[in-house]
Amino acid sequence: MTMVQKKVRVSTRTLEWKCVESRADSKRLYYGRFILSPLMKGQADTIGLAMRRALLGEIEGTCITSAKSEKIPHEYSTIVGIQESVHEILMNLKEIVLKSNLYGTCDASICVRGPGHVTAQDIISPPYVEIIDNTQHIVSLTEPIDLCIGLQIERNRGYLIKTPSQFQDGSYPIDAVFMPVRNAHYSIHYYGNGNEKEEILFLEIWTNGSLTPKEALHEASRNLIDLFIPFLHTEEENLHLEDNQHMVPLTPFTFHDKLAKLRKKKIALKSIFIDQSELSPKIYNCLKRSNIHTLLDLVNNSQEDLMKMEHFRIEDVKQIWSILEKHFAIDLPKNQF
Repeated sequence: MTMVQKKVRVSTRTLEWKCVESRADSKRLYYGRFILSPLMKGQADTIGLAMRRALLGEIEGTCITSAKSEKIPHEYSTIVGIQESVHEILMNLKEIVLKSNLYGTCDASICVRGPGHVTAQDIISPPYVEIIDNTQHIVSLTEPIDLCIGLQIERNRGYLIKTPSQFQDGSYPIDAVFMPVRNAHYSIHYYGNGNEKEEILFLEIWTNGSLTPKEALHEASRNLIDLFIPFLHTEEENLHLEDNQHMVPLTPFTFHDKLAKLRKKKIALKSIFIDQSELSPKIYNCLKRSNIHTLLDLVNNSQEDLMKMEHFRIEDVKQIWSILEKHFAIDLPKNQF
């Protein structure tokens, strides 16, 4: 603690994050400890509370949300040749840690023949779904029987509690905990004397291995910024709300001159986020729901990809094209459009 205090005392007033500890306790448990300093009185609590809530509630994760097999007559039944009950198998599937850039849901499967142990490595999934720990146990087969289980994988956030009434085709729902951050804790330490007393924010993050604590910190910060973008509207723009309550234009960031310089330096498109453009809230939200965060993400999608989004129209595609050509000097490939 003494070494940290000495470094902060000689630093400027510019806020700076530092990672003071990082480790992987296992494939499914990462830990990171960060500090933010120097802060004025009260700022550490404001930032710490907001970051903790964003880490636990605003970051998306990927989980198995249902399972289906012709051999499963009932959730609490037992099957000859299978050591675990169906309920235990479902609980094991619930613990599988996945990582993806999936939008919505996708299908996966397990098709094996016993005897032997079935683990996460036996899951056949799309290439954009990554299994973090292939050794996670699912079921033990004690007889030479065939076992085929269809799985549904979903990317979402928070908790998802499903009821049997949601599944009429013989599949079994699995409650999902999409939160990749298992826990987040912050503490405040003080230094200095009298009126010069300042604060240091310590933030501890535990993740399930699908992302590192540093990545979680970055994503939570981006999500917090997105939540506050509507408050950047000017009073003049708010006067037009009664004309169209559902189409409030986002205030464009004044980055046009800066972006022109970036183009000359050939800065990667992935460093420019879509919230730095003049997209309407409807288009912006559609893109964010489809995991499109940067201009690089955007130009990698064709017109057909964009039109598959819910509530997306050809007029929205034309608006995107117009903005990219006007402000970013980007000419989208004609064969995509």
